[in-house]
Amino acid sequence: MLFIISGPSGCGKSTLVHKARGKIKDLQFSVSHTTREKRPSEKNGEDYYFISKKEFKSMIQTDKMVEWALVHGNIYGTSRREIEKKAPRGDLILDIDVQGANQLMGRYRKAIFVFILPPSYNELKKRLENRGNESPQSMQKRLEAARKEIRSYPDFDYVVVNDDIEKASEELVSIILSARCRTEIKQKKIGRIVRTFNEAKRDYDE
Repeated sequence: MLFIISGPSGCGKSTLVHKARGKIKDLQFSVSHTTREKRPSEKNGEDYYFISKKEFKSMIQTDKMVEWALVHGNIYGTSRREIEKKAPRGDLILDIDVQGANQLMGRYRKAIFVFILPPSYNELKKRLENRGNESPQSMQKRLEAARKEIRSYPDFDYVVVNDDIEKASEELVSIILSARCRTEIKQKKIGRIVRTFNEAKRDYDE
């Protein structure tokens, strides 16, 4: 099953995804591609695949990306190979921007879409300021984008308000675990159980 986690920049979606992965051991992570510069703490292939704009545009042209978006001057996206390689192994969680999530809604209708909502505009602004790596112009662009992006929340299956990181992470974990209990997801296991009852009935009839 695919879990698409999205929300405006600064809402805390990456932190929540990280916490969910720590609590759900068999949850795989989809590594996105980006053209932005690698930060000192980041590792290529773990946090992102860092590639050039030329490489990224080539992947778009050859239909190797299932979603992509230009975000604050850099391109981000998810490769088709990343989904096809990891999805068959089990549940896969994606941490992507709102533009990318909207693109995937038409492509993966059975995926679970979760929108991470900041508690207020002022709180989102404070979080971006606390990063300490945003210029005034960059932060203004992110805030303006957030004004538009939060209008997308009705299109998502679930909304998590990130006003308390521990509470919000528990809610995200609950969404993932409850989705795993859907009847259609457990159909194979249910079928095996039902067969044991049918076989028991035949024994009884004999």
